[in-house]
Amino acid sequence: MIKEKIDFFRKIMVFADGAAVAAAFFAAFFLRQTMPKDSRFDLLPFFRVLTAPPTVLNGYWTVLVILVPLWILALSMSGMYKPLRTERLSGVLWMIAKSVLLVFVGLGAALFVFNIKFVSRLFIFFFLVIGASALAVERTILHHALRVRWRRGHMMRRLLIVGTGRQASRFIETIRRHQEYGFQIVGLVEDEAERRVGSVKGIDVIGTLADFPDILYRRVINEVVFAVPRKRLSRIENAITACETEGVSATLVIDLFNLKIARSRLTELDGVPLVTFETTMPRAWHRFVKRLFDIAVSGLGIMVLSPAFFAIGALIRLTSRGPAIFKQERVGLNGRRFVLYKFRTMRRGAEKMRFELESRNEMNGPVFKIKDDPRVTPVGRALRRFSLDELPQLVNVFAGHMSLVGPRALPVYEVNKLRPWQRRRLSMRPGLTCLWQIKGRNRVDFEDWMKLDLEYLDHWSMRLDFTILLRTIPSVLFGIGAY
Repeated sequence: MIKEKIDFFRKIMVFADGAAVAAAFFAAFFLRQTMPKDSRFDLLPFFRVLTAPPTVLNGYWTVLVILVPLWILALSMSGMYKPLRTERLSGVLWMIAKSVLLVFVGLGAALFVFNIKFVSRLFIFFFLVIGASALAVERTILHHALRVRWRRGHMMRRLLIVGTGRQASRFIETIRRHQEYGFQIVGLVEDEAERRVGSVKGIDVIGTLADFPDILYRRVINEVVFAVPRKRLSRIENAITACETEGVSATLVIDLFNLKIARSRLTELDGVPLVTFETTMPRAWHRFVKRLFDIAVSGLGIMVLSPAFFAIGALIRLTSRGPAIFKQERVGLNGRRFVLYKFRTMRRGAEKMRFELESRNEMNGPVFKIKDDPRVTPVGRALRRFSLDELPQLVNVFAGHMSLVGPRALPVYEVNKLRPWQRRRLSMRPGLTCLWQIKGRNRVDFEDWMKLDLEYLDHWSMRLDFTILLRTIPSVLFGIGAY
């Protein structure tokens, strides 16, 4: 997972660079077309381009096909993508300057080899200047945006390192050399309790292997890195099993190449060989597509349904005392806590009344559900019947706390009561809907509900997400299993 995240960001940067180069090409072309032979600009810059014969641009398509890959290759040869660069801008600008020289030489060679004579020298000058400027601006914006997001804790993968020896020290130094990767080391776990090491490279030791399951349970961890010597690999078997149970990726730092571990994947990070074991959604690209889909649909939904938001909110305020929006802390991806928004469907003081109604709970497990809950208002009952109370969660989806499809977000006190095998559901963002929603909701007992969540994790695909979303529509319209 570590290496795949790095490769994913590298691909994003290659795409952004290619887009900047393509934009520079069209800008240079338009600029050259607007300039008459006496080199003075027209008052209406794009008039000549808009009225020019189509064949004028058609000839330049060949040049575009050559220039974009050529400049990407030049950036790569200049060291832009090895490793991923978001540190000092002076170094990035120097690489862009070197790429300009390489593109100039490469373009001249390409024009000669392919006998392309219609490209003007003024266009080439404009293209190189605008291209270098566009890349510099793009990299500056990207540099600043990533730094701000990482400073605020966004896009960070929280790592827990098991081991305090030479391998752990080397891995910490590797992560620190490349802060642009977006990794945060939460702490170290000592694999030899008798050593009693307090810290390594300024990173505190927060427990031993005996404490490992509790550390995974109490802290937000995206990935565990096992940096232990080969002779002590047998000691971490239970820890890897705990990672599997929690749905947390486990990566083994190795110093040998003849490993024979079933269902493992060999990768490397800056020369450090790694073996990764995973249980859910292994590719960053899949998560990226899912997130883009969430943003697009939730953003559109918020805009289209905003009149309904105001109408429902007003109806709630007019018929019962209290705010229109109910807020509650829920547990999300890898144990992260967030505030979930719903339309209020209960009377004031409903949370206090819950303890008085415990004996009437109709669900097994830690979840609390009553079919004829006396705390629910008449308006709230209608909202729950058709799941309208959950519409504000589109804001949670847009903000990244939730996804459109995923395991249901549970309150903190319910998550604390989950059995170990059930906690793997936390390895994916909670969703507005899920398999439980389309299988009957409250008609499904808690044990089967958890199994459905794990089934979703093990068979996830965008096709499955679309299927669940489509099947959610009749479930909501007919209020199947809702109360």
